[in-house]
Amino acid sequence: MSDRVKLADELHRKGYSCSQAVAVACADLVDVPKETLFKATEGFGFGMGTMDGVCGALTGGLLIAGLKNSTGNLDNPKSKSSTMKISKAMMTGFREKSGAIICRELKGVDTGKMLCSCPDCIKHGVETVEENLR
Repeated sequence: MSDRVKLADELHRKGYSCSQAVAVACADLVDVPKETLFKATEGFGFGMGTMDGVCGALTGGLLIAGLKNSTGNLDNPKSKSSTMKISKAMMTGFREKSGAIICRELKGVDTGKMLCSCPDCIKHGVETVEENLR
């Protein structure tokens, strides 16, 4: 288990949402203060607040991917395609590890069968970041 996975688990136990835990645990990969990552991902938790959206652990990781890969060039945005490739790979990897990418499906709200717990989703979110942003 990586140090980032351990940190993300500690942060989640402290009260961070899945998205916040992943993004803040991966802060060392980007030049963004932890407080900013915490604030930026607050609305992504709990499947974007309703369990109907993409898992917060994955969205937190996707935010890190954009921050890490984007050129940030507002006049000539040429990094979008490469960032989308990373995002797609992250979504595929997360789905393979967790069984789905939608919070509601992961938690088995409609089926009664949980596919993946929040702590495991967080672990998979951090692992997905680490695997795709080396």
